[in-house]
Amino acid sequence: MSTHERRTEERFSAEGDVVLSFSDPLKQEVNGALIDYSRSGFRASHKYQALHPGQLVDFRHVIAQGKARVMWNRIFEDRVETGFLVL
Repeated sequence: MSTHERRTEERFSAEGDVVLSFSDPLKQEVNGALIDYSRSGFRASHKYQALHPGQLVDFRHVIAQGKARVMWNRIFEDRVETGFLVL
């Protein structure tokens, strides 16, 4: 089975804390870890399974801070990986 790489921007490995905050549906703050980043987005690991594609969050990590849109989630047994588009 072949995998097709859809990323068009270079990704850079990263480490450090990520803080996500949002008010959809209730005011929440989620702590996680930065996995990698590009010029327009980043990927983070966390334990909050209710983030949904299209959801807007405020974020803060070692590389940047601002607003981002949830693009996708991968839910594993013990964690969630989420891809974000920085707005």
